[in-house]
Amino acid sequence: MSKILNIDSNKKNILNHTLRYWEKEFKQLKPKIIKKRRYYTYKQVEAAKLIKFLLKDKGMTIKGVKKLLDNKINQLDVYNSYSLKTEYYKRNIKIKTKNILEKINKLKRYGKKNTH
Repeated sequence: MSKILNIDSNKKNILNHTLRYWEKEFKQLKPKIIKKRRYYTYKQVEAAKLIKFLLKDKGMTIKGVKKLLDNKINQLDVYNSYSLKTEYYKRNIKIKTKNILEKINKLKRYGKKNTH
C-alpha cells in the first residue's frame, strides 16, 4: 500500500504511521492482517487514494473527509463534473498517463540502443 500511495519521507507524501492512523480513523480502511502483514482489497486501496487526495491535496480535515465518505450522496458526486471526486479521477488519469508515457519513452530509448 505504501508504494501505491507514493509514501516517501523526503516528499510531502504520507508515511506508514500515518496510514496506520488512518486505519483507526476511517472505517473504509480495515485490512486483513495475516502474520503481521496487511492485505487491502482494491476498494480499500481506492478509498486510501481518495483519502490522501482529500487530506493532502485539498487540505480537508479528517472530520470533513469522514463526513464526505460517510455521506450517501457522495456516490452521486461522480456524475457532477465540478465535484471533488471528478477532480480526483482527473488527477489519477493524468498521473497514469504520465507513467505510461515515461514507460513508452524508456522502451523507445532501449530499442534505439539495441538497433545500433
